[in-house]
Amino acid sequence: MKKNLIISLLCACWCLLLVASCESDLPRFANYSAYDYSKLDEDGGSWTPVMLASPSQIVVPAPEDESSPAYQAELASLKTTMANLDGDQKKAVEYWTNNPIIRWNEIALELAAKYNLIPGPNADGKTYTLPNPATPEGPTPFPFAHPAYTSRMLAYLSVAQFDGLISAWHYKYLYNRLAPSQNDNSIEAAYGETMLPSYPADGAVIAVASRNILSAMFPLEKAYLEERAQEHLSSLQWSGTNVQSDITAGEYIGVEVAKLALGKASKDGMSKAQCPKNVSDSIAKSAFDRFGWKWENREEPPRPVGLAPLYCNVKMWSVPNVADVRPEPPPAIGSPKFLEAVKELQDIQNNMTEEKRRIANWWSDGLGSYTPPGHWNKFAKDFLIKYKENPIRSARTFAYMNMAISDAGISCWDAKYFYHYPRPIQAIPGFKTILGTPNFPSYTSGHSTFSAAAATILSYLYPNEAAQCEAWANEAAESRIYGGIHYRFDAEVGIEQGKKVAEYTLVKAQNDGAD
Repeated sequence: MKKNLIISLLCACWCLLLVASCESDLPRFANYSAYDYSKLDEDGGSWTPVMLASPSQIVVPAPEDESSPAYQAELASLKTTMANLDGDQKKAVEYWTNNPIIRWNEIALELAAKYNLIPGPNADGKTYTLPNPATPEGPTPFPFAHPAYTSRMLAYLSVAQFDGLISAWHYKYLYNRLAPSQNDNSIEAAYGETMLPSYPADGAVIAVASRNILSAMFPLEKAYLEERAQEHLSSLQWSGTNVQSDITAGEYIGVEVAKLALGKASKDGMSKAQCPKNVSDSIAKSAFDRFGWKWENREEPPRPVGLAPLYCNVKMWSVPNVADVRPEPPPAIGSPKFLEAVKELQDIQNNMTEEKRRIANWWSDGLGSYTPPGHWNKFAKDFLIKYKENPIRSARTFAYMNMAISDAGISCWDAKYFYHYPRPIQAIPGFKTILGTPNFPSYTSGHSTFSAAAATILSYLYPNEAAQCEAWANEAAESRIYGGIHYRFDAEVGIEQGKKVAEYTLVKAQNDGAD
C-alpha cells in the first residue's frame, strides 16, 4: 500500500513538472527513419573495450550453417512472421529502426526526467528522507535522478552497450553469417539490404544490456523496461533483420556484459555518496578551518545534508585520482576578484534582458528535466543521425562522452565539498536568483564542468561540429551566471576543469583502434 502511494505521488508530481517545464528541456524522441550506415566498421571487433579484457571474453559458439535444416526452418518461420504483421508491429519496426542505440538512450533520458524529483520534507515539516540510489530497496524505493546520478547511469548504460557491441562485431566477422534477406531473396528486410553479418544480433545485445542496466538504476520501471525490450527483440524478426538464433546469441552477450557493468557499479562507492549529518558537518568544518567560509543551505526548512557530499569518492572511469584534477581554490570572500564577480551578478540582476533570461531558462535543466548530462546526450544523438552512424560507432560516441561527463561530475563534486564555497544568495545580502538554487556548494559550476567535458569529446569525434560544441558549452556556463546561481569564476574554472577531466577519456578514445 505504501509503495503504491509513493508511485502514485511520484507520477503525479512528474506530470505537474512536465506541464510546468520549458518545452526545450523535456525529453524528445527523434523523428528519424532507418538509414543506410555511412560505414560498417568491419574492424569493430578488434577495438579495445572499456570493461572486457578482450572482445572474445564472452564466448559465443558458432551458429548453424546457413544450409542446415535448422537455419532453413528459421528462415521459413521468419517469413511466416513477416507475412502476418499487424499495425502495431509495423509501427514498432518503424520506431526501433536499425540504430536502436538512439531509442534506448531516449528511454534512459525519459526515466531520468521522470525521477529527477527531490523528495520534499516529511509530514512533520522539519525532516527529510532522501532516497539512496545505490540501494533502491531502502527507505524509498526510487532514485533521485539528479545530474550526478544521471551521469553515472548514462555512463554504465553506454559502456555496457559499447563493450557488448565490440563483442558482437568480433563474432559477426568471425562467423560471417549473411543477413536473412541475403540468404533468401524472397525476404524483403524493412531496413533495406546490408552487408553487416547477422549473427549475433546487435539489436538483441542492445535491448538486453539496456533493459538490465536501466532496470537496476530505475527498479520501479522493470515491467516497463521488460515490455520495451520484448518489443524491440520481436521487432528484429518483424523487420526481417534476424532469425531467432541470431537473437539468442545477442541476448547472451547483453546479459553477460550487463552483469559485468552492474558488478562494477556495485563497488564504485555510490552507496556512500549520501552521507549522514555528522559526516556532512565535519566536511563543512574542515572547509571552514582551511578557508574561513562554508556553504549553507537556504531552503525552508533547510536540509540537514547537501546533495551527495561523498560523490567525490565514486570510482572514476578514466582519471586515476580525483585530486589530480582538483582546481585551485576560489577567491577569498571579500577579495577584489570576489567583489568583481559580485558586481557582475548585481548588474545582471538589475539589467536582466530577455535574451539572458531565455538562455538561463533553456539551460536550467532543473527538476523534472533530463539534467545537463541529458542535454548533451540529446546533442550527441543529433550528430549520430546527421552522420548516419551504425550502432557500434554510436555506442562509442555515447560511451566516451558519458564516461567523461561522469568523471567531470565526480571532479566537480570533489571541488564543491572540498572548498564548500557559499552560493551567491548566501554571500550577497539581498541577492535573488531567477532560478532555484541547487542543494550543494557553488564552486565549481556543474553545468560548466559537465558541458566542457562533453564538448571536448564530441569535438574530437565530430571535428566539423567543434565550434558549435564549444559555443554550447560556453553558453551553458554563462547561463548559470545569468540565472544568479554561480559566480563567473565558478563557470570559467568549471570549463577548464571539464576539459582537463575529458583529456583522460580522450586518451582512451585515441588508442582504442577505432580511428
